[in-house]
Amino acid sequence: MTVATEPVPSGAVVVLLGPGGSVPAAAVSLIRAASAVYTTADAPPPVALAEEAQAGSVVLLTADLDDPAATALLAHDAPVVRPEPVYGATLLDAVAVMDRLRSPGGCPWDGEQTHESLRQYLVEECFELLEAIEDGDRAALREELGDVLLQVLFHARVAQESADTPFSIDDVAAELVAKLVGRHPHVFGGGDPAVRDARSQENRWEQLKQQEKKRESSVDGVAMGQPALALAAKLVQRTARAGLPPDLLPGSPLFAAAARAKLSGDDPEGLLRAEARQFAADVRAAEQVARSEGLDPAGMGESDWRRFWPR
Repeated sequence: MTVATEPVPSGAVVVLLGPGGSVPAAAVSLIRAASAVYTTADAPPPVALAEEAQAGSVVLLTADLDDPAATALLAHDAPVVRPEPVYGATLLDAVAVMDRLRSPGGCPWDGEQTHESLRQYLVEECFELLEAIEDGDRAALREELGDVLLQVLFHARVAQESADTPFSIDDVAAELVAKLVGRHPHVFGGGDPAVRDARSQENRWEQLKQQEKKRESSVDGVAMGQPALALAAKLVQRTARAGLPPDLLPGSPLFAAAARAKLSGDDPEGLLRAEARQFAADVRAAEQVARSEGLDPAGMGESDWRRFWPR
C-alpha cells in the first residue's frame, strides 16, 4: 500500500475503494485535509482534474484504477491508497482441518472427544493465553490464541454432530455478529445518546445484555465456576452498577479486599496473580544465588533465605 504522507507534486491522491465502496482507514485524514474530493462519477474531465490537482490537494475515490480520471492523476505520479487486506480467509482452512480430523478416517483421538472431555483443555489453554499476555511474549500470544481458537472450532464441530439441537461454527459466528451489532447501536445504528465514552459504553453493554436475556437479577449470568477472587470481583462490579450500598457487601477479609480493589478500578485477580508471579520469580532468584555460592537451596534456613532474597 502506498500512502501519501507528504504533499506530492501533483497535489493529488487516488484512493482505491474497498468492498462495498469502503474507504481505507489510511485515507481518512487525507480526505479531511483535501481541498476537493471527487468520485469518478462527479470528477471533472481528466485534463481539468489534473490542472486542479496542480493548484490544490485533490482526492479521487475510485473502484477502478483504469478509470480515465484515475489514469490522468496516476500519470502525474499521484500515490494510491489501497484498501486494507481482508482478514479471515485462513479461518476457513482451520475449519476444514478440524472437519477432517473429526470425520471418518480422521484422527481417532479427535473423533472420540466430547464437550465434557474437552473442558480441561479449554481451561488450560485459556490460562496459557493469560500467561503469554502477562509475559508480553508476542510469539507465545499468537500460538496460544490459536490454541484457544482450536477449542472453539472443536466444540462447534462436536455440536454440529449432536442429535440434540445441533449447531455449526457458522451459527456461532452469526450469533456473535448479531450480538456485537445489537450492543453497539452508536456504531451500527443511528446513534445512542447513552454512550459518551468507554465507561458509559460498558454500562450500556450490560443494560442491553440484561434486556436481551430478560434477566431478573443484576447477578444473573455471572459464571459461578470462575476462580473465587475473580467471582467476588465480578459480583461486586455487577452489584455496584445496580446501586447496591457498599456496606451490604460481605465483610470477610478476603471478600472485602477483592471488593476494595474492584471498586477502586483494579482487577484483584490480576493483581494477585502478578504478586504471585513476582514472588515465584524472587524465590527462583534467591535459589540461583544460593547455588552460585555452593549452597543447596533445599537446605537453606531462614537466615539464608533473607541473605539471598533479591529485595
